[in-house]
Amino acid sequence: MSTETSKYIKFGAATVVILLSLGYLAFTGVQESKSYYVTIKELRGMGDGAYSKRLRVAGNVQPGSIKRVGTHVEFVLVEQELSVPVVYNGTEAPPDTFKDNANALAEGSYGRDGVFHAKGLQAKCASKYAPQPGQQGQPAAGTGSMTKVETPASPGMAN
Repeated sequence: MSTETSKYIKFGAATVVILLSLGYLAFTGVQESKSYYVTIKELRGMGDGAYSKRLRVAGNVQPGSIKRVGTHVEFVLVEQELSVPVVYNGTEAPPDTFKDNANALAEGSYGRDGVFHAKGLQAKCASKYAPQPGQQGQPAAGTGSMTKVETPASPGMAN
């Protein structure tokens, strides 16, 4: 075998090792960052599979259930008649919209203790932008009328 052929074989082997390494890193990275969105009902029905997956679960924050100590927050998510206790131990404080009856999305893992251990938390207050009872999308009082403003004519302009 000539030295030129030997160089091609070594180069090809090194290329294959690098490509396999990159493929493995990409696959494991995707597996670690993948999370499944489930409802509370689906979470309860997953059995042992719920304990090994990274999950996102949504619901409304049960009024009076929020207990805060710094960035550590404990609360209960409610969906229809089902509920799940959540413990959030994130690096950031919960958003300002996180309060009673807010729609919240917790991302983390479900523990065998029956508690959802969240690493991420998102919240939105749907009632903030909803019309007040009886308005049904009408403009707020005082904003529905327009007033004509007379402006003086510029010199050389005809009225």
